[in-house]
Amino acid sequence: MFKAAINAELLKDAIASLAVIVDEVRFRIKPEGISVKAVDPANVAMVIFELGSSAFDEYSADELEIGIDLNKITDLLGITDKGDTVRMELEEGNNKLLIDVGGLSYTLSLLDPSTIRAEPRIPQLELPAKVVMNGTDLRRAVKAAEKISDHMLMGVSGDTFYMEAKGDTDKVRLEMGRDQLIDLKTGEASSLFSLDYLTDIVKPTNKVNEVSLSLGRDFPVIIEFEIANGAGRISYLLAPRIESD
Repeated sequence: MFKAAINAELLKDAIASLAVIVDEVRFRIKPEGISVKAVDPANVAMVIFELGSSAFDEYSADELEIGIDLNKITDLLGITDKGDTVRMELEEGNNKLLIDVGGLSYTLSLLDPSTIRAEPRIPQLELPAKVVMNGTDLRRAVKAAEKISDHMLMGVSGDTFYMEAKGDTDKVRLEMGRDQLIDLKTGEASSLFSLDYLTDIVKPTNKVNEVSLSLGRDFPVIIEFEIANGAGRISYLLAPRIESD
């Protein structure tokens, strides 16, 4: 059993944060909320998603798992208005999700969860540096780097966090001191990342006041922020590019 109602804009943002990594996911539904763990087909990026029951206007659920095509639900939510409420109910036995929004009723066919890649094992990383910054600042730096290169260096040196991209002839660098950041835990950190992935991952951060980045030397970065007014949380793990000497 699963029955819920949620603000359309909130659900749209939550789905968008998943869709930047994968097209199909296993939704683990429990009485306390919904969770997803998924990795992209190239094994470069992972997403860990949690949306608590308090994010919903109405929520009742047993423990179950369903398969969702994110492209289908994104298209459906694309015609909703900001103030709309999305009502969802699982049609038991028929593997379909009934969705009502803005006077329209949809029947969304679900995917067999067994046909979707299994949940990844989450690596236990002890990363020495952590930066907490405004999401707008992070997105601005990534957009600037895109114009120069296809990868970006992120690191911490002393009390300074930096992001840098180098092209054949050009270079862009952003430095932010402790006083410009929300928080900074210093440590040895410097890793190179693909901008193809970073560009997608930072898209949802334009509405986020606080984004945390945990970094090491040639280690994955963990990018985390709250969603749904604090009722949910999303974490991305992005593997570094290791350049050969």
